[in-house]
Amino acid sequence: MGNSVSPKKDCNPSRARSASTWPRKETVLAGAPIVASPWSRSLDRNQERAIKRDAVLRAAAQLFNEFGYHSTSLAMVAERLQVTKPTLYYYVHNKEEILFECVRLGLELLRSAIAAAAASGGTALDKLKAAMHEYALIVTREFGMCLIRVGEDPLAPESRKKLRRLKAELDHEFRALIEQGIAEGSLAPCDPKLAAFTLAGALSWIGRWFDPQGPLSAEEVAQHSTDVLMNGLSPRPVAAPAPRRRRSKA
Repeated sequence: MGNSVSPKKDCNPSRARSASTWPRKETVLAGAPIVASPWSRSLDRNQERAIKRDAVLRAAAQLFNEFGYHSTSLAMVAERLQVTKPTLYYYVHNKEEILFECVRLGLELLRSAIAAAAASGGTALDKLKAAMHEYALIVTREFGMCLIRVGEDPLAPESRKKLRRLKAELDHEFRALIEQGIAEGSLAPCDPKLAAFTLAGALSWIGRWFDPQGPLSAEEVAQHSTDVLMNGLSPRPVAAPAPRRRRSKA
């Protein structure tokens, strides 16, 4: 994946610049506060690498979502974390590796959500609704939004191939819920493949337009979107009131 960059000697965090000179938007589009830098506190060595690498990926995902992949540099990631650029090379080799991991994590989050819904109780309809709700929430967060806004297109062919294989598995699992619902009668007969593409496409698009500073929270958007996709916009018939029972005369 791209040219590997050899790790460089770490720099003293106390010498890292504390103020960013890069232009930033007023809000972080990923719907989360700017990543807190784990370099500012002491950590157990067993946890240190994993926590710091996760912070690098989250900060990069936020920047990719705000400015785009090609307009984001590793220097900007370092600025956001208040560390020097050479420090990042202890955790990642290059920007392409970062994007690959961000997209992969977004896909894994979606797969885990669908798997958890499939393993839950209730009908296939209940499971599908739960999966859709979680899907909508995930694409409003760093990695899910990066999957939708940036995706695998900027990566090398081999990296794209790996991620598209994960996408195919995700589609298969999502489609399986629809097929199960049709078989048991909790969903109306339809083309499972077309239905899966329609639902996933609508839910994915939330990651492009969602504004964390907007009038609706991620939870409200997820609930409303799931309701509209499952119930449509046609008015529901109101059940007629039950007839009153006449009192018998004594």
